[in-house]
Amino acid sequence: MLLLRDLAQLATPSGTEAPLRGAALGEIEVVDRAFVLCDGETIAAVGRMSSLPALDDDVVEVDCRGLCAIPGLVDCHTHAAFGGDRVDEFSLRAGGASYEELHAAGGGILFTVRATRAAGGDGLREAVELHRSWMLREGTTTFEAKSGYGLDRDTELASLRAIRDAGGVPTWLGAHAVPPEFADADAYLDFALADVLPDAAELAEAADVFLERGAFDASQARRYLEACRDAGLALRLHADQFTESGAIPLAVELGARSVDHLEATGEEGIRTLAASDVTGVLLPASALFLDRPMPPGRTLVDAGAAVALATDFNPGSAFCESLPLVCSLAATQLHLSPAEALAACTVNAAHVLGRADDIGRLAPGYRADVTLLEAPDWRYLAYHLGGRVVARVVVGGELR
Repeated sequence: MLLLRDLAQLATPSGTEAPLRGAALGEIEVVDRAFVLCDGETIAAVGRMSSLPALDDDVVEVDCRGLCAIPGLVDCHTHAAFGGDRVDEFSLRAGGASYEELHAAGGGILFTVRATRAAGGDGLREAVELHRSWMLREGTTTFEAKSGYGLDRDTELASLRAIRDAGGVPTWLGAHAVPPEFADADAYLDFALADVLPDAAELAEAADVFLERGAFDASQARRYLEACRDAGLALRLHADQFTESGAIPLAVELGARSVDHLEATGEEGIRTLAASDVTGVLLPASALFLDRPMPPGRTLVDAGAAVALATDFNPGSAFCESLPLVCSLAATQLHLSPAEALAACTVNAAHVLGRADDIGRLAPGYRADVTLLEAPDWRYLAYHLGGRVVARVVVGGELR
């Protein structure tokens, strides 16, 4: 057993429901001078030190004075399986080139496709393991990652294997862009659904599509998603990043788990999403990185939508693995409270991954995933902008 003792604070989303929305999103239980007792991979007990039960001699005790405990952070939207980088593109964009202009000129996603194909299976495994280590350092104990930078059979499947082997939750982003060897999006989907989907469905838990001008339209997204649903995959969509193109109504109709981005979502889209069971995954680091409008986080929450936060970690539009930084952006740019931000990247993010019964809270019976903050108050998670705030993590009862 592992005992985290003498914590300055313990903070966890209240209740047992998921996803949290409305006022419930901001309800956090805070325990001062607390402990967390882990029995193997599971949380056995939490509470005040004054209520700590008698323990056997074989308990490993960790002195956590000056630290705060929150649930292990859950990053439900990343693109961690890629080769190379896009630092040259970053420099060009800093000089005035737009993301869409770079994409249309053969840069953007297709540049990373070439580098990812060249990396091969071993290179992808090394890359995902490296990126996983960066996320752990920032307090992320569970991460999702997408393929989508291979766009051929072998590299897509190698990406999914690399994600799975690194302990991530694999998503097949088979409809990310149209690779140059295909004449158009429909011809590429013919190939992807016939030649890649059967094996991808054995490795991935979900499928994702980039429904956007210059990528895949609503009709093509429907075809892809329906085929993936029939193959047993959960559904997700990149939605309303640059334009509203029908993604939210399609997501609601097909029962998708999430629509992600939402920088361009208008009033009707907000109302539709709020009335549905689909979670909106907000990616403020991407909006910041691309100098785009922020997603309407406060309006979505006030309308009653379920929202989650994630990094969108990728080489081109969000080279950021830090959920604490995302929480700061959620507070300062999306106008969420620190409590709402915490719930959005723990229990609600876990819900997007189909794991809200197992992770996202510090309570008996949940997986022993804990993020320890080097701070006197748990709200430093959002308050300390870009600073060192994560001290250690516990993953499955193991102190890292």
